[in-house]
Amino acid sequence: MTIKHHLIGTAIAVATISSSCAGHDHEKDHDHEHGHNQPEQTDRHEHGTDDIVLDHHTAERFGVRTETVTPGDFTEVIRVTGQVIRSASSAGSVIAPVSGTVTFAAGINPGSHVRSGATVARVNAGTVAGGNAALAAQAELDAARRELDRIAPLYADRLVTAAEYNAAVAAHDRALAAVSPGASAGTATAPLSGMITEINVPAGGYVNAGDPIATVAADNGAMVLRADVPERHYRSLPSVTDARFRTAASPQAFRISDLGGNRMGGSVADATTRPGYVPVYFSFSSNDVAAGTSADVYLLGANTPGVIAVPREALSEQQGSFYVYELIGGHKDAYRKVKVQTGASDGERVTITSGLKGGETIVTAGTTTVRLAEVSGTVPEGHSHNH
Repeated sequence: MTIKHHLIGTAIAVATISSSCAGHDHEKDHDHEHGHNQPEQTDRHEHGTDDIVLDHHTAERFGVRTETVTPGDFTEVIRVTGQVIRSASSAGSVIAPVSGTVTFAAGINPGSHVRSGATVARVNAGTVAGGNAALAAQAELDAARRELDRIAPLYADRLVTAAEYNAAVAAHDRALAAVSPGASAGTATAPLSGMITEINVPAGGYVNAGDPIATVAADNGAMVLRADVPERHYRSLPSVTDARFRTAASPQAFRISDLGGNRMGGSVADATTRPGYVPVYFSFSSNDVAAGTSADVYLLGANTPGVIAVPREALSEQQGSFYVYELIGGHKDAYRKVKVQTGASDGERVTITSGLKGGETIVTAGTTTVRLAEVSGTVPEGHSHNH
């Protein structure tokens, strides 16, 4: 038996038992059929053939919730695609101070946490052909200093020319500039506190001075959402100040403003993005969203009043059409299926362009449970559902 059939069978069993046992006296019904004198029920009603019966106790147990449809403000949206990328301020590279071979500090691996300034690796320049460049620079400085010390008193006694003295001073200054305390140490340190996400060179590998050795991602969760907007929507972008987005890894829709973020700068064509699209950027902070993931983005613009919108969970898609389930007036356990036409979505709610007028009570959570009750036909034929 498939999972789907198992779920339907379970729903049939639960709903049938609940609907047949809730408030019914079968012995009294038997008496009615044989003409016994029984007081007639004044609140008797019968469900239509298209009604969906689901006992309200069962509905509550399976999380079915309803709300009354009310027209209200709806924010205009532009639905586009985008990507979550890591903020430039939340990542940094560990740079080789000199050319040489790399030896990593103990415990340094992808996933390791480091503090700002902590030693990540040491670069040994003396093991490569050509010798240690840092030591060579220091040697040149020592030689230039000795020459300057020799020529300075001679120049004071006017035994050498000013040109010779100035040349010695210049040579000393050049040698001094070539020597860096960090470079001579050969120590590569973390530029910020965070987690090492990438090792760019294997242990024992050769690097040139300035090459990246490793990448560190900060723990602050700083991210950027890039929305790729088709050029036809360019005129609408000035009104966009916020956005919702949803990634494939999470059914939850995140709102930029709720994450402490905001829109970054203006919108201009960018040759590095997709041709025909204008990138719009939003900054935010979250440790629940992974960098590099694609996203469905809902750009939020101006508010429109008097719009009917329902939660996404209220919609049931069936053979390309959308339906909602309306609680039948005066009943607690009967629903009817209503076909609706949908419009824009802001990532959480979807506008309804036809099918609802406002005032209806519809299912907004547990829609699947009502759908299962619909396809299972829980009420036996001829059941009048007397109360």
